[in-house]
This record gives sequence, C-alpha cells and structure tokens, in this order.
Amino acid sequence: MAGKSKRMVVWVALAVMMAAQFLQAANSQTDTCTASLGNLNVCAPFVMPGAVTTAPSADCCSVVQSMDHDCICNTLRVAARIPAQCNIPSISCSAN
Repeated sequence: MAGKSKRMVVWVALAVMMAAQFLQAANSQTDTCTASLGNLNVCAPFVMPGAVTTAPSADCCSVVQSMDHDCICNTLRVAARIPAQCNIPSISCSAN
C-alpha cells in the first residue's frame, strides 16, 4: 500500500510540474506575441489612411516576416470580433 501511495505522489508531482511548464510556455508565447505586435509600428506609414507610401518598408517586411503565424492570425481574429462585442455594426471594407 505504501508503494502505491509513493507512486501516486510521484505522478501527482509530475502532473503539477508539467502543468506549470505548460503555463509558463503559454505566458512566454503571449509576451513574445505582444512584443512582436508592438514592433509593427514601423508599418504605420504603409497602413494609415491617406498614406502616400504604396509599399511597406524593408523594416516593416522584416518585422512581419519574423512574427509567429499564430500571433498574427489570432490577433486578426480578435480584432474582427471587436465591433460585435462592442455592440456596433460590423465593419465592411471595400477593396481599394
């Protein structure tokens, strides 16, 4: 019986350690995504309404290229839901 208890304690401790590592990795990914999104400010001259720049700068392209795909996609998905969550009409964009 004592052997079973020790094994159970080991398994529980292992599960707790794995959960802690998972949470630490998730927080690290969030921090990295947030930092990457902050770096996108170099792309502002290209994306601002009325911008005269017709192509993104090399710095902008470099930042976008270095970003994690999931970070970009998740951010766009969240941004697309904001109008509905704010109880305002959905935004429809025409191609210009």
